[in-house]
Amino acid sequence: QLQLVESGGGLVQFGGSLRLSCAASGLGLPYYAIGWFRQAPGKEREGVSSISTSGGSTNYADSVKGRFTISRDTAKKTVDLQMNDLKPEDTGVYYCAAGRGGSLLARMYHTWGQGTQVTVSS
Repeated sequence: QLQLVESGGGLVQFGGSLRLSCAASGLGLPYYAIGWFRQAPGKEREGVSSISTSGGSTNYADSVKGRFTISRDTAKKTVDLQMNDLKPEDTGVYYCAAGRGGSLLARMYHTWGQGTQVTVSS
């Protein structure tokens, strides 16, 4: 059974940085593509970034390109999302998910974490 746990969320000021981590139990992260998604109150869940099983292919939403970086940390066995130059519109609950591909479509992912709150103040 695969389980995912997100960590690293918190409160940050406009322009600040946070690093989110997605840790897996069960079969382990190397067997899956990992996506990061976020959901703000009253809005639909949106794909933020994804990374392939090998780490050789990454995708980013247009709204975060140049600010966010997704990576695999083989030592810690996590997939991390480095978020820089944060804006209030980045506020939301961030989820990591495991799937077969590296798209930003939620339906492509089968296992989800419980989420971690990211709040960016103005």
